[in-house]
Amino acid sequence: MALTFENKMKVRDYECDSQGVVNNAIYLHYFEATRHELMEKCGLRLRDLTEANILPVVRNVNISYRNSLRGSEEFVCSIKIMRKGVRYLFHQQIVRVPDNTLCADAVIEVVCLINSKVAKPDIFDKAFADYINWE
Repeated sequence: MALTFENKMKVRDYECDSQGVVNNAIYLHYFEATRHELMEKCGLRLRDLTEANILPVVRNVNISYRNSLRGSEEFVCSIKIMRKGVRYLFHQQIVRVPDNTLCADAVIEVVCLINSKVAKPDIFDKAFADYINWE
């Protein structure tokens, strides 16, 4: 069974709107930051990939907002990865701590451009091997 990656974070006040809740666009930042943390944990650095002409790019994002986060609240952003052909589907959730409330969930589709063409990224399959559910 594939592992789930978790990244604990805290809302910063400047991420909130005038009503004191996290602006919807910021959730996308949380999801992105967590994917980058997973990449680094798996030994992939974006800088090294781009220098090798391997570019992971977001193709599609579908976010469902469930409950609002507010300033200074802690949360966990998690990832489960599914692989379909050349696409990686990152199933991500943001859950508020300590009440375990689901605040947002998303499916973020990523493809890799290798030398400017969509290609099967063997380097990602190896790096994410413990986290991928194959379909």
